[in-house]
Amino acid sequence: MKVLVIGGAGYVGSHTVRQLIRNGHEVWVYDNLSRGHRQSVREGTFVEGELADRQHLQQIFRQHEIEAVMHFAAFALVGESVAQPAMYYQNNVTATLELLEAMRAAGVWRIVFSSTTATYGQPKKIPIAETAPQLPINPYGFTKLVIEHALTDYAQAYGFGCAALRYFNAAGASPDGDIGEDHDPESHLIPLVLQTALGQRERIGIFGDDYPTEDGTCIRDYIHVDDLADAHLQALSFLEPGTNLQLNLGTGRGHSVKAVIEACRQVSGHPIPTTIEARRAGDPAELVADSTLAKKVLGWTPKYTDIDSIVQTAWRWHQLHPRGYAT
Repeated sequence: MKVLVIGGAGYVGSHTVRQLIRNGHEVWVYDNLSRGHRQSVREGTFVEGELADRQHLQQIFRQHEIEAVMHFAAFALVGESVAQPAMYYQNNVTATLELLEAMRAAGVWRIVFSSTTATYGQPKKIPIAETAPQLPINPYGFTKLVIEHALTDYAQAYGFGCAALRYFNAAGASPDGDIGEDHDPESHLIPLVLQTALGQRERIGIFGDDYPTEDGTCIRDYIHVDDLADAHLQALSFLEPGTNLQLNLGTGRGHSVKAVIEACRQVSGHPIPTTIEARRAGDPAELVADSTLAKKVLGWTPKYTDIDSIVQTAWRWHQLHPRGYAT
């Protein structure tokens, strides 16, 4: 299939592009490089452009006879979304609607959308199933939910085939160590801890150790980025006109902040000093996925199910690229 990957120079997008190519798909990457990395994209496949540029997108769809879209080009920092909601509504909602209209004009009806567990807000039941109420508590989660609703409407009215995949905590890197996680600023736990192991940070702060969990720190479900990529490929092959999938992607296993730090110590062989900081507002004590539906519908099962194996791939990337793609 001929696939346009929007935001394909980013973290999850670049890993998905690699899996698409390995599975015989013809891929083009469309990215403005505001948060992605040109170095992560194969030569000859890159198109620089803006998500909101409907005319340019229509040109690309027709020029390359695109049959499907994967959309990873959202802003995704919770704190930033609270401080700058306009930016999030403009990019994650308004620009994405321009993309959907460009697809409709060009007759491209398949889309796999990168959604998030943030659409659930603070869930009352763990593990979280797709039937849980979606009550986001920040603009980031709400903007993703808006597009999920839009996709439902486009599937019903225009015959789009849509899959919204709700990630839990994306983590890890390609086992080859040549592409991985590189954000500025970095907000994800594992790269922050491994940067401390490399001596780039003095210590890692733990935000709260008095949660109602076994060791008092927050618990999250870490899903390897290649497992996320595999789910996108399986969702793509599942799409038919009118399809409207909404699926959780996680391992179903939770790991506390302290457990993740200890795994990083064991894998890296470095002591990794920590400090206890005040809780962050809005941090739920526990977020763990029920991914039964993804396994049932897509036949998808994550290959990386323990935190050590996920950290090992991340550590290889950080060792080989201590300054990320600037290395």
